[in-house]
Amino acid sequence: MSDCSSCPSNGSCSKSASQCGIQNNPLNKIKNVIGVMSGKGGVGKSTISVMLAKQLKSKGLKVGVMDADITGPSVCRLLNLAKGTRAYGDGNSIFPVESPDGIKVISLNLMLEDENQPVIWRGSLLSSCVTQFWNEVLWGELDYLIIDMPPGTGDVTLTIMQSIPLNGVVMVSVPQDMVSMIVSKSINMAKAMNIKILGIIENMSYTLCPHCGEKIKLYANDPVESFIKDNQTTLLGELPSTASLCAISDDGTDKIEESIKAEFENITNKITQSINN
Repeated sequence: MSDCSSCPSNGSCSKSASQCGIQNNPLNKIKNVIGVMSGKGGVGKSTISVMLAKQLKSKGLKVGVMDADITGPSVCRLLNLAKGTRAYGDGNSIFPVESPDGIKVISLNLMLEDENQPVIWRGSLLSSCVTQFWNEVLWGELDYLIIDMPPGTGDVTLTIMQSIPLNGVVMVSVPQDMVSMIVSKSINMAKAMNIKILGIIENMSYTLCPHCGEKIKLYANDPVESFIKDNQTTLLGELPSTASLCAISDDGTDKIEESIKAEFENITNKITQSINN
């Protein structure tokens, strides 16, 4: 176990290294760790993780992405990594791959011969993989490490919250009552683990009229206001359901509408401000 000098929580944590149980790689210097979380899959969590990383990188910051959704990894494609790209180790450290725009990334897909093969592991192996991504990957100096967390409140999510010094988590939801209920479980889990909730992003909130650009709500009864109030958190922003966001694995961010880029810049600013407060 390392001392606290390489921990993002150094200076703001009252526990000693022996008390908290977190292992930090002394070769890494990571200033901030943000988890992107949702109780349910298919809400765009990985897309938002990558968009957040890209927005932070555009500010000249050093950024990494950990794909902790071990059984459903998608970050490599979203970051436009070439098929067949592999991460390597030297027996002591694992070296992350760098995306075309300079974002460091680690994912189990970077270690598989065939990305189409399923990962049929029990919870203990999945959790062990995530802890290796934290303390054995040579991230070096990072301003932000974004963790794309698995859906739900199971073993891997618990391991991340217990073994990685998160500065906070961003929750991703969509405007459906059932999804909001499931995301509330993740919010309550984070609160129980004393993890800061940085706010909620409502994805697929609306669609844009292709002719006039007007926002068209996809659900007549959007529960976001009551959801935010009930969970005592804040709305970071609303993102549309749009083909350009769905296609970032093919086109990058070049074809995303300027209004969406501006909204995501606003979301990113709110997240960084919340971390610093």
